Amino acid sequence: MPTDYSTVLPRAQKLCTLRSIAKNALATMHYHTLEKPLPPSEKITLFTCNIFPPNAVVWHHLVRKYFGDRVETFIFDCSGNLDPKLVPGAKVHKYFNAMHPTKIDVFLRKSACHRKCVWICDDDIFPISDRALDVLPQEFAVPNTATVSLHPRNWWHFAIDGREYEASGSYCIALDRDIFVEKEHLNAQPANGNVHPAHNGKGRRRYDTLDKANETLLMRGYRCAIVGKESRDACMRGFDGTSGGALLLWYLGSKEKVLRFFHEPRDEQWGGNLLFGLLNSLLAIHEIQKMYAHITGAPYPLPALPEMADLEQIRKRTEPHLAHGRSYGEVEEAGKSIAASL
Repeated sequence: MPTDYSTVLPRAQKLCTLRSIAKNALATMHYHTLEKPLPPSEKITLFTCNIFPPNAVVWHHLVRKYFGDRVETFIFDCSGNLDPKLVPGAKVHKYFNAMHPTKIDVFLRKSACHRKCVWICDDDIFPISDRALDVLPQEFAVPNTATVSLHPRNWWHFAIDGREYEASGSYCIALDRDIFVEKEHLNAQPANGNVHPAHNGKGRRRYDTLDKANETLLMRGYRCAIVGKESRDACMRGFDGTSGGALLLWYLGSKEKVLRFFHEPRDEQWGGNLLFGLLNSLLAIHEIQKMYAHITGAPYPLPALPEMADLEQIRKRTEPHLAHGRSYGEVEEAGKSIAASL
């Protein structure tokens, strides 16, 4: 029976969440009932969530290398499989795999309630230098700055009162918590009804994580800074959606099923987002595996991950059918940049 591609990731996400609830339920209850907030500090508080331990290990290795003790790092371990010994110095807490905006809101209001600058960063967006620790204070020094983004959304923008603004995104963004939470009482939740101009011609759609809050801040006159591309590329480099690839590997469970998943679609189906994004994420996971082995001495066990040669064959076959402007080459380029920074 042909695979219904549109349902694979939602099913994998649902099963992963159920497994995470079973595994992390007690730890999550402990967090909400007994965990104390982080003590007051002027340091930047760096927060990420993880379902794929190799990401966290590589990410934290680079955080420690370039930021040292100038930041405090907090990780929600949503798989329950992250060994804290592999991320020394980070505060790791098991937490069930709730929706990402919910985890952000929980952290902002509970653990970070005594902190001013909270930096939310996906664990597949990696520091490649220490420049971000200069860039963030410079941007927040500009009056009325509420957020600073190092990885904005690039496929739509805000149109407000005749002006255009980039969407800050939620991948790598620092918040002035006093403004975001205490003064404006905002949250990270998504919402319906986004009719701002899309660069791909789509009409009404959803506001994703932090988008509605971003719009509200702009409408209330706050500055939501977007660091220039040259500067942000010198600070951070990353991959898109490695968690989707990790979910696919876990859900399908074998190399044979994963390869069948990518061999079955017709050529024209590769013009959409899903298949391109998932193959991209598996190529990225291979890059992360090499870095993880460099750090720990051995690759992470991923029995369902196909060999790179098999993925390269699929890449070569499908690349001519991708939508205009898309390429798998960005993964290779980012991988080289991140690996060189190790």
